[in-house]
Amino acid sequence: MLRYLFLIPVSVLFLACEPSSKKETSEVALEKFEIAFERSNGDSTSTYQEVIQFYKFLSDKDDRISLKEVYETDHGEPLHLVKFTPAEPKAKPLKVLINNGIHPGESDGIDATMLLFKALSANEWDLPNDVVLYAIPIYNVGGALNRNSTSRTNQNGPAAYGFRGNARNFDLNRDFIKSDTKNSKAFYSIYHQVNPDVFVDTHVSNGADYQYTLTHLFTQHNKLGGELSKHLENEFIPAVEDHLSEKDWEITPYVNVNNESPEKGFTQFNDSPRYSTGYTSLWNTLGLMIETHMLKPYPKRVKGTLEMLKTLVNVSHEQKTKIQEAREQNFQSFSDARVYPFNFQVDSSSYRRFDFLGYELESLTSKITKLPRIKFRRDQPFEREVSYYNEFKPTDSITVPKAYIIPKQWSKVVDLLKWNNIMYNRFGSDTVIEVEEYKIEDFKTRASAYEGHYLHSNTKVSSKKVKRKYSQGDVMVKVNQPGVRYLLETLEPVAVDSFFNWNFFDSILQQKENFSPYVFEDLALDILENNSELKAEFEEKQKNDSQFAKDWYAQLDWIHKRSKHYETAHLTYPIVRVLN
Repeated sequence: MLRYLFLIPVSVLFLACEPSSKKETSEVALEKFEIAFERSNGDSTSTYQEVIQFYKFLSDKDDRISLKEVYETDHGEPLHLVKFTPAEPKAKPLKVLINNGIHPGESDGIDATMLLFKALSANEWDLPNDVVLYAIPIYNVGGALNRNSTSRTNQNGPAAYGFRGNARNFDLNRDFIKSDTKNSKAFYSIYHQVNPDVFVDTHVSNGADYQYTLTHLFTQHNKLGGELSKHLENEFIPAVEDHLSEKDWEITPYVNVNNESPEKGFTQFNDSPRYSTGYTSLWNTLGLMIETHMLKPYPKRVKGTLEMLKTLVNVSHEQKTKIQEAREQNFQSFSDARVYPFNFQVDSSSYRRFDFLGYELESLTSKITKLPRIKFRRDQPFEREVSYYNEFKPTDSITVPKAYIIPKQWSKVVDLLKWNNIMYNRFGSDTVIEVEEYKIEDFKTRASAYEGHYLHSNTKVSSKKVKRKYSQGDVMVKVNQPGVRYLLETLEPVAVDSFFNWNFFDSILQQKENFSPYVFEDLALDILENNSELKAEFEEKQKNDSQFAKDWYAQLDWIHKRSKHYETAHLTYPIVRVLN
């Protein structure tokens, strides 16, 4: 018997009312309607307090603009969501969500979005009436409050900025699946309330030097899949590039190289679900990161980001119907899919050529290390064809189950399902059901810490069908729902960003009961004497595996693991699949 639990969307639970207080705003010169970027002639970016005061000022001044507080962040302050709704909005508008300050030292988008909302409020730039614009002013609140002038070692301005790590020193752009932070849960609330058609995350990066100020990192189109993949690659990206070129803003795909020349060619970045655009692709949102080049002057980077945001809004408006239809088709196709591909890797046999605006690379000897080093010669620009590898193919796939069962004791997983608007039900009484169960056969683990975890990879599993008893309160999650891709990418242990690979189930990797060799020796002999097939297999392994033949403990352990005394919980993945 199943007892159904209907979840209230987290956006309803955690969106607070609009702030009612109207604080003095003179300290940020809002009486002149200027932000720090403007007052300093492009040398400075606003503090966190100034940014929020700016949007409060706009929301008090303009009925088309609202500002809401959402849940809380690791530093204690709430996350904010600002929204601009046209005066006469159309039904079923296209929704664009901008995320700023995930890395607060990369402040270009923070200032560009403020300038954009300022222009909208002043009627200096018109938002199409079939588009609603949302923005998270600063996502990493703790990092923004940790202000300094030195941590962005190579960055050309602004004078001071926030820090990459959040209040607990997490990189929030690695936290969209494991969700160690309150920030990510506040983001879930915003994202699922808005349900954006287009998502934009603003960043700054380096890696190599070249002539471009702007680069784009759209979510990998093969991984996005379906009609949305075709539309992104064939229509949306070309239109964005063309519109910017008409404004004399040349743009290139994100240059995914480090300490070498892009002239050698480069691959598209593989934004797995741990990243913002990898996460949003699980919900069939067309996503991208704007990556400005950190060595370019700050005023130029902010202005380029502003032009990019305007261009994205305009192209989204022009392609509104196609984008929304493609999203609907993607939801339907993944809901109907019997096989799901994942763990995408670059296809090195496929690439396209395009003209790239770079700088000559000079090989030198370091005066410090006396070893080879490189230097980009800005006095020697070039335009040459380069190879761009942007076709990816899956390395794994699974048959899509009808449902998953999660024992209630794995509450952290269930809590994340709630935060992500996943519908599920609970068993109302003890129930025996046939399921497919995984055994973890192999995996690799990082030798050093990564975002608070020792991440697993290259996970291999075997499976078998078994009958298992489940208790009242255990959770059944049917996959035929909008979050099907989220479920498959997190609950399938082989997936690169699965909950298993993020160490949610490490307790099953340790054997809790074992044997004393001097006691088990006689019992092991009885086991072999009473099982001729097992004895033959054991003797064959002794004969053909010289290392095994020399290791007495390994031999006893081999027998123990094939006996009734071996604990079934060891390496048994607790979440099972329901196939029928």
